[in-house]
Amino acid sequence: MAKWSDLAEWWLEEVDDPAYAEEVLPLMLRMLDPQPGELYADLGCGEGRVMAAIADRGIPVIGVDLNLQLLRHARSHGPVVAARLPDLSFLRPNSLDGAYVVLALEHIHDMNGLFDAVARCVRPDGRLAVVLNHPIYTAPDSGPVLDPTDGEIFWRFGRYLGGGSTHEPAGRTRVEFVHRSMSELLNAASAHGWSLACMEERPVGVEAAQRDPLLAKHGDIPHLLAVRWTLLPQR
Repeated sequence: MAKWSDLAEWWLEEVDDPAYAEEVLPLMLRMLDPQPGELYADLGCGEGRVMAAIADRGIPVIGVDLNLQLLRHARSHGPVVAARLPDLSFLRPNSLDGAYVVLALEHIHDMNGLFDAVARCVRPDGRLAVVLNHPIYTAPDSGPVLDPTDGEIFWRFGRYLGGGSTHEPAGRTRVEFVHRSMSELLNAASAHGWSLACMEERPVGVEAAQRDPLLAKHGDIPHLLAVRWTLLPQR
């Protein structure tokens, strides 16, 4: 299994998938709703695709990632820091108006540490937005089941409540996806002072379904989960 620091080539191929621009990017921008005059941190920024979209609005973003090759791309969109999440000790307390994590929480083992670290750096009433693969996708032994009689797709939930992780193909190697149930995710955020403001569960996008007949059968199966929290004034 590869380390994230070795997966730049695979990730650059992933973000070139049209579904990223069609589904992931608009969902994050809608969930975060970045405002002029504010400062954000992109946690697990990769090559800086979301950073670029926010910077184009004249809003500053600090990129944080472990992969130096990807940071070389991201630094054209704003300042970047090489760090292993959840370490945010290089940021001053209450120095951010918000932070966001796009398709990266699934690769971070210390979720509680991340919620706590971001709460230290974000001002009271500040935002944290996350877009991730829906937990039913990351559950070990989960997956689609095709009914041969009528072609309908059902979803096998696998070990949804049991935690654990899976190791999925990533180019010539594999990458780990850490599974958490919805309740585990929301309760962890709440325990560190984050109040749920908005949540969306999204199916496969229309364009992706048109390109892939099998994905078109996933219309009622959640594909992405997006959440926005606000930091309570008193923790």
